[in-house]
Amino acid sequence: MHAYLDNAATTPVAPEVVKAMMDVYTTVHGNPSSTHAPGRKAKALIETSRRTIASLLGVPPRTICFTSGGTEADNHAIKAAVSCLGVKRIITSAAEHSAVIKATQQASDRHQLELVHVQHQEDGQVDMGHLAELLAGSEKRTLVSLMHANNEVGVMVNLARLSALCRDHGALLHSDTVQTMGHYPLDLNAVDVDFLACSAHKLHGPKGTGFLYVNPKLRIDGMIVGGGQERMLRGGTENVAGIVGLAEAFAAAFEHMAEHEAHVRAMKARMVQGLRERVPGVVFNGDSDKEDRLYTVLNVQFPEHPNGGMAVFLLDLEGVACSGGSACSSGATLGSHVLRALQFHDPNKASVRFSFSRYTSEADIDFALDAAQKVFAPAEEVV
Repeated sequence: MHAYLDNAATTPVAPEVVKAMMDVYTTVHGNPSSTHAPGRKAKALIETSRRTIASLLGVPPRTICFTSGGTEADNHAIKAAVSCLGVKRIITSAAEHSAVIKATQQASDRHQLELVHVQHQEDGQVDMGHLAELLAGSEKRTLVSLMHANNEVGVMVNLARLSALCRDHGALLHSDTVQTMGHYPLDLNAVDVDFLACSAHKLHGPKGTGFLYVNPKLRIDGMIVGGGQERMLRGGTENVAGIVGLAEAFAAAFEHMAEHEAHVRAMKARMVQGLRERVPGVVFNGDSDKEDRLYTVLNVQFPEHPNGGMAVFLLDLEGVACSGGSACSSGATLGSHVLRALQFHDPNKASVRFSFSRYTSEADIDFALDAAQKVFAPAEEVV
């Protein structure tokens, strides 16, 4: 048996998504930019998908720009804010996804922008008081880029409160919502943001597809230029099957959100209880076991142990897929930049991220608990 508990890295593609995409691959052959009937059919599928997503978010369809995923969406938002909207100052966090960290650093280096990092509280939450001080401390056109939920430890920011704070100070707001889109209700009529990022493969859609939401009040240029697709925001022939798969996954996520959340929370609670019982001394980084944290993620710091340095590898050998941090940083040798930024990193202890989906079963949890108990058996039992 194997247990897949790395859903924050990517989720299994839902069967209904596979079917919808296969229908496109086998029956829709036209280029969406072509004016003949096969091209118009492909174009219609894209626009129907756009309307589906937009309606669920409460926004006009023109605000949705399809991308290759969250990283491209984050990059586009940050670069467009600088090149098109006059941003001279960026406030972000050292615990953001690497797509935001590197894009903001690149913007600062290339355009001599002021780049400021907001502080975090002891539990990992963004210090909103410090953010207010930063916003009040400059007259420069400012972009705030803070993720809705941290992809490693699950701390969340209140988007409505964040939006109100930014609006009070005339700042633009970009939020990486890759981990929350499709898992939490989001009404953009009620929450005023400028840019949001989504990646299909985090909500049981295909890899390589996502979107950028752009507030309709804004006018920005494309980051990829060419044939003028996506209303001039992203040149290149559209991934029709991927877009259809994204819309299918998005609609299913919103339709069944409550039942999916209840199931995932139950699986996470089972994991928390089991770890406490089987591995005394475990700690949950960022209080990731709490109800108000991202319910799909549990970040566990195991007690000091001879196996700690190879924990993820040893769990993999036992058949459990999990991670030590973001999949986008899996080649790093210094450990998780998030845990270091939030001061949760302990070089003598292993921290492991387990993440869950609607397909996670009780059997998966129990199998993983058995594996964790074996890997972190008392030191005197380790051969």
